[in-house]
Amino acid sequence: MRLLRGLLAVVTWLLALVLGLVAVLLCVTLILLPLGLPLLRYAQRLFGAGVRLTTSRKVTHPIDELSKAGRS
Repeated sequence: MRLLRGLLAVVTWLLALVLGLVAVLLCVTLILLPLGLPLLRYAQRLFGAGVRLTTSRKVTHPIDELSKAGRS
């Protein structure tokens, strides 16, 4: 399962990288700046999703894990 999540994270990072490069190219051309900025924000969200795929649940949801530990 960990290997599958790692592979999915790598694919997500690569997609975010390509999307970010396209967004930067769109931002360089001032006419297409309104298209580049939202695309750059979406690439940033994809990078975050890739990071969340590689980290454990205790790191991404600490409050939930603490409440589960308190119930036991």
